[in-house]
Amino acid sequence: MKAIVKTTAGPGASLIDVPEPQITRPDQIKIKLLATSICGTDYHIYAWDGWSAGRVRPPRVLGHEFAGEVVEVGEDVDRFKIGDYVSGESHHVCGSCAQCLRNEYHVCANTRILGVDVDGCFAPYVVVPQRSAWKNDRSVPPRLACIQDPLGNAVHATLAGEVVGCTVAVLGCGPIGIFAVAVAQAAGASHVIATDTSDYRLDLAVALGADTVCNVTRQELGPVVLDKTGGQGVDVVLEMSGAPSAIQQAMQICRTGGRVSLMGIPSRPVELRVAEDIIFKGITVQGIVGRRLYETWHTMSALLASGRLNIEPAITHSMPLADFDRGMSLMRDGLCGKVVFEMG
Repeated sequence: MKAIVKTTAGPGASLIDVPEPQITRPDQIKIKLLATSICGTDYHIYAWDGWSAGRVRPPRVLGHEFAGEVVEVGEDVDRFKIGDYVSGESHHVCGSCAQCLRNEYHVCANTRILGVDVDGCFAPYVVVPQRSAWKNDRSVPPRLACIQDPLGNAVHATLAGEVVGCTVAVLGCGPIGIFAVAVAQAAGASHVIATDTSDYRLDLAVALGADTVCNVTRQELGPVVLDKTGGQGVDVVLEMSGAPSAIQQAMQICRTGGRVSLMGIPSRPVELRVAEDIIFKGITVQGIVGRRLYETWHTMSALLASGRLNIEPAITHSMPLADFDRGMSLMRDGLCGKVVFEMG
C-alpha cells in the first residue's frame, strides 16, 4: 500500500509502497481509513525539528488523526466488530503504570504515540489496540470524526473548569485554539476573546464563534480585556500558543480568583511574576496535556452528535494523500485551519 513515510532522519517525507499492516496481537483491530488530518506534530516531524530528531526513529509511517471502518479484529477484541465506524486515540497507554491505575491515562508513564513511536495512519489501513479506538456516531462525517484527537485537547482544556456564563480568552488561534473558541461558545461562555498574530487565523476564530478578536501585533490585549469585562479581567484564560509573552499575559489578564489553563508548549523557559500574578490573585493554573481518557471522548462525541458544536469552518482544505507536500506547506505558512486527507 502507499503511505506517507518519514524515510530518513532529515526534512521531508515520501509517499512510498509499504507492507499493509497486520494484526499481531489478540487485542488489536485493523481499520480501513476514510479520512485523516494533519497535526502540528506531523509537520514538526516532516520539518525534522530538534524534538523530532530526538524522538522519531525512521522509517515511520506518519499520522495519528483518523476516522475509518473496522475490517478485522483480534481474537480477544470484545468492544468492536467488523463494520464499526471508529476514530482513534493517538496515545497508546499501558494500563498498568501508577497513572493508569489512577484512571489518569492521559499522563501514562509508558505512552506510545501513533505516527511517532509506532506506524501511523497516513495510509489506507492502520492497526491499533482496541483500547485506543472510539466508536463514532454515524451522523458525524469522516472529515469531522478524524479531527477528534485535537478537538479533544480543546475540550479538555476548555472544560477543565466552569465555563457557563464566563468570559473566556483564547490566546493563540491555531487549530486547537479555534476549536477552544467553538467549545467555549457551545458550553455557554458569555463572551469569547481570541488573540493571535495572524489575521487569517483570527478570521477563522470569528467563524468558530469568537465575539472579539485582537491581533496582538497591532493592538494591546490588556485594554481590550478590561473593556469587555468591566475592568475585572477574564474568568478563564486558555493559553494555546506557547509564546512566552502570551503565557505571561495570561496571568495578567485573568481576573482575581480566575482560571488559567496552559496547553501551548513554550520553546524556552518562561519567567513569571508568581507572587503578583498568581499567588496574590488566587488564580488556578492548570497544565493540560492531551485528552482525559475516556471522559473527554464521551463529552466530545456527545457535543458533535448533538450538532451544538460546529467545527466545520475549521476544515479549510481537503485533498488526496498524494498532495501531502502541499498540505505541509500550508501548515508551515499558517494558511490553513485543519487539512484533511479524504480517503474513502
